Amino acid sequence: MIEKFFKFIERAGNKLPHPAVLFFYLCLIVLGASWLAGVFEWSAINPKNGELIVAKNLITENGFKDFLQHMVKNFTHFAPLGLVVVMLMGVSISEKSGFLESLIRSVIRKVPSMVVIPIIIIAGACGNIGSDAGIVIVPPIAAIIFKRLGKHPLAGLVLGYAAATAGFTANLIPAGTDVLLSAITTEVFDTIQPGAEIVATSNWYFMIAATFVLAIVGTFVVKKFTIPACEKYPRLDNEDITDQRLDSRQKKALLWSIIVAIVYLGLLSLTIIPENGFLRHPDPTKFMRSPFFKSLIPILFFLFVIVGYVYGKIAGTIKNAGDAAHFMIAGVRSLAPYIVLVFMIAQFITFFKWSHMDQLIAINGAEFLKSMNISGIPLFLGFIILTALINLFIGSGSAKWAMMAPVFITMFYHLGLSPAFTQLLYRIGDSVTNGISPLYTMFPLMLGWIEQYDEDAGVGTIASLLLPYAIFTFLAWFALLVVWYLLGIPIGMGEAIR
Repeated sequence: MIEKFFKFIERAGNKLPHPAVLFFYLCLIVLGASWLAGVFEWSAINPKNGELIVAKNLITENGFKDFLQHMVKNFTHFAPLGLVVVMLMGVSISEKSGFLESLIRSVIRKVPSMVVIPIIIIAGACGNIGSDAGIVIVPPIAAIIFKRLGKHPLAGLVLGYAAATAGFTANLIPAGTDVLLSAITTEVFDTIQPGAEIVATSNWYFMIAATFVLAIVGTFVVKKFTIPACEKYPRLDNEDITDQRLDSRQKKALLWSIIVAIVYLGLLSLTIIPENGFLRHPDPTKFMRSPFFKSLIPILFFLFVIVGYVYGKIAGTIKNAGDAAHFMIAGVRSLAPYIVLVFMIAQFITFFKWSHMDQLIAINGAEFLKSMNISGIPLFLGFIILTALINLFIGSGSAKWAMMAPVFITMFYHLGLSPAFTQLLYRIGDSVTNGISPLYTMFPLMLGWIEQYDEDAGVGTIASLLLPYAIFTFLAWFALLVVWYLLGIPIGMGEAIR
């Protein structure tokens, strides 16, 4: 039954057009809807300021002229584009020089046996610092550790993959995901409150707690379900995954990279701790709006560049500055599909904004929800489930959020919930079904690993091993959310639920 279900999802998902083409169709739908809304003079009263909002027909001479004059600007001024490019250039040096791999391997290997599994899960979740690097690096290392502990290596592969996918948005420090999603949230929220900003640390507190909660839940799942389920598979006589210890040169490179990182962060603290620090906000209560947080992308960029370059020079993976440049170029080259997608996303968001339909749908949707008395926890649950289902078909987190943010940020805002909290709800739904989605970009990688132990393995095999993680991590995410909501704890630096 499970295999048939996921085969249906795979067939249905494969029928969807490329995300860029999908957003092209959505642009056409918005244009048509704007014409229809304009004909019927759809309007609503903004409950915040009493302003009358009227739908605007974009299929006019002025609409066409505005599009031609702003098409390039819509694309180049789309906030996530520059943020992602800059972040990826920095992360590419750390990743391709070998720093991230050595760091993760070193952390996992040097911990007490009783906390090995939780550390693997935390490392998998935190691996999203390097985008998909954690998904590629953590599972094979987890397999080595499980083999050494006398457990089936496949159980380690499954655990590492589940940790890096179901916990993809959780982290102990802000990562590229925080930057990308907060930029889209800011882009949309700016249409409600011009000049408003949602910073990369807007969900930080919650994500720190989620990382440890997922570690506990993942440990339960691997012991209760994964390890017993993997025992039926044969063990390879010659494991393809070999134990590659750090050599003396790599250890020296890692040590000096960490020392340099500490020095860098120490110098950086001098710009925010002293009262006259130039990255400090004059008002201590507005520290999260300080130049420091507005400069978070360049700060992280230089951190990744410095540690990656130092590691590469000592380890021998970087011979000269030109090698570092080639690493950055390789990282940006991989962004070609994303850049094409962003072009269409930027037009879609702009059309939605120009037509005023984002506000109209949100205001009327909020009023409908209020009239139906659907709010609070049941509303959160519905939104998370919707996101999780969509995630089965559309793997790109930014694509889904760009599609959903214009409607739900405004809708939830009129229900008294902050955009940062709406973003948090989305991130939960966007995480739980990553591992079981056949359309997830790393799914073939997991399939290849399992086929080493079972040549007949397919979608159903992966689903049977990863579905427990999807179910229990969903329950864990949601339980943590409910507790957080009922207690009214801030979800990030300067961000509350309401």
